[in-house]
Amino acid sequence: MSENYYTVGRIVNTHGIRGEVRVMATTDFPTERFRPGAKLYVKPMGKPQALTVKTHRLHKNFNLLSFEELADLTAVEPLKGQTLYVAGADQQELAADEGFYYRDIIGLKIVEQATGADLGTVKEILSPGANDVWVIARPGQKDWLLPYIKQVVLNVDLTAQQALVDLPEGLIDDAD
Repeated sequence: MSENYYTVGRIVNTHGIRGEVRVMATTDFPTERFRPGAKLYVKPMGKPQALTVKTHRLHKNFNLLSFEELADLTAVEPLKGQTLYVAGADQQELAADEGFYYRDIIGLKIVEQATGADLGTVKEILSPGANDVWVIARPGQKDWLLPYIKQVVLNVDLTAQQALVDLPEGLIDDAD
């Protein structure tokens, strides 16, 4: 059985001489993902290599991590530019009020509440600032952007693989 891996961050540089790396987190749960003792993976040549988090601290906009297996700057230098993953088996289940993993949202059908119209499918999620923005693909038409805010996205039903939305006037611009 093949293991699934999910991205939780990217190692952008080393930090100091004690084997710390600077990580830009791509997870909503950095405290949980990067806690000491957590297992993370890199795939330097396609084959997963396990790393155990030794220390985690915040510094400016970065998460600084050190690993049990890598003691100094020389050991972590090859990790620059690598993506950090968590194994699917290590993923925690989210409570209904905690939100969703991106992988659960990609592929959802978007349905307009008032008309029941199929508005497209989520193909990507952007995180530009205060709220996520879903990129909605529509066959034969240009993509449009849907802000993930409670006034617009009314209900996400993972079982039915759809999200119910209430669109404000002018949100979809088909003028082109």
